[in-house]
Parts: sequence; C-alpha cells; structure tokens
Amino acid sequence: MAGSEAAPIEIRQLFTLDEFRDVLRLQKIIWDFADIELLPLRFLVVVSKVGGHVFGAYDGAEMVGFCFAIPGVKTGGRPYLHSHMLGVLPKYHNAGIGRRLKLVQRDEALSRGITLIEWTFDPLELKNAFFNVERLGAIVRRYHENQYGVTASPLHGGLPTDRCIAEWYLDSPRVRRILEGERLVRYPVDRIAYPADIARIRAEENDRARDIQRANGEKFAAAFARGLAVTGFERSDAQGTYLLEPFQP
Repeated sequence: MAGSEAAPIEIRQLFTLDEFRDVLRLQKIIWDFADIELLPLRFLVVVSKVGGHVFGAYDGAEMVGFCFAIPGVKTGGRPYLHSHMLGVLPKYHNAGIGRRLKLVQRDEALSRGITLIEWTFDPLELKNAFFNVERLGAIVRRYHENQYGVTASPLHGGLPTDRCIAEWYLDSPRVRRILEGERLVRYPVDRIAYPADIARIRAEENDRARDIQRANGEKFAAAFARGLAVTGFERSDAQGTYLLEPFQP
C-alpha cells in the first residue's frame, strides 16, 4: 500500500537517544524553529515509553523524515493517538514518504486496537489539506484559532497558528476505500476556498493573508456549528476548496 515510488526509503520505529537527536536536527532544518520552540529530546523519550510512538524515514544511514504521536483518551474513555509532528526534508518532498509514515502509524495503532489518530494542520497549506482529506481519508470538524501562538518559523509567515483538527478513523469503510485508491462521491452543502497562491500571499502580502485566514476561520466555525464536516478537497489553478457536508464517522 505504501507505493513503489518510495521503496528505497526505510521506515522504522525509533527508541534510542541518538535517533531522537536526529529528530531534533530535522525539526530545525524543516521549520527553522527557534531553539525554544524545538520539542526536546526528553519529550521524545517519554513519548516512546508511555504509549506513543516515534518513526523515522531513512535514505541509507540518513534520517530524511520523521513523525511521532502521543497517547490520549477521549471523554468516555476512548483511546486515541495525537500525531503531533510529521516532517520530511525538502529535497525528499513528493517521494511518498509522508504517506508511508502515516500508513506505518496506522498499522502500529491498529495492532494495539487503537482506531483513531488526530492531528492539526494549517488550512492555508493546501497541499497538506489535499493529502489529509483526499489521500488519507481524514475528516475535519474542529477549527482552533492560534493553537500554538505565533512562532518564529518563516513558514508560518508571522500569522496566528490557526489549525484544523484532522480525525482519521483508521479502520472505517471510508478510510479503507480511500487507501485502496477509490474516488468517493461527495455531496457538499458548503465550500470554503483559498486562493491557489496563498503561500505567496502569506510571504508577500501579510495583511491580505491575515484577512483571508480570519474570514475563512469564521466560515469554518459557522459550518462546524451547523454539524458539517470537511469530507473532500478540490484543487484548481485558481483555488483550493474544502468541501463540507453532514457526516458521522
């Protein structure tokens, strides 16, 4: 299921301090975080020992990507994993490594009877939105304003870190069908669109980017209050569009 395009890359679970040091190194390279914003070695040690997991992607001896998830419990006692970070070095983008990491996360969670993984993502990152919704089958029913505060990362462009919450129901018929390559039919009753060049706008027109972020954040909040969920994502030369419809996992 992982795909032959990334076959030379090895994915393995991480347990040692040296492996975790490579995760810190990649955080710095990928996001250019200030040191205070890096998730420290001690945290990764704890993650690996309390029911979470850490995975690395290797090209030979070099770590080129990673992901990790921490355990959580929903109200009512349902266990789940929160996938807090996934990163791949820029020169390895579009090689299928991110998808392979997510699928390994899925397999490990299911092996322990865990059927839900959640994570946050920036709704302005249209490629990530397509990946999460169309390639993995996640849905979105929550939007949090400025989840992590304003960071030093240039990738965030000085904007508040507004985030969508992806819900990935690992063994649902919907997810199984999407992972098998089936194109699902959606019946959207609402749409929320971003300009296709939102990355350029964030880099060059910060005030305009903030206006778009704020306006669409209000649209998400209103749609979710009506019981809608993001179930699809469309891309065109002009825009990326979130498709929303009534949905129960």
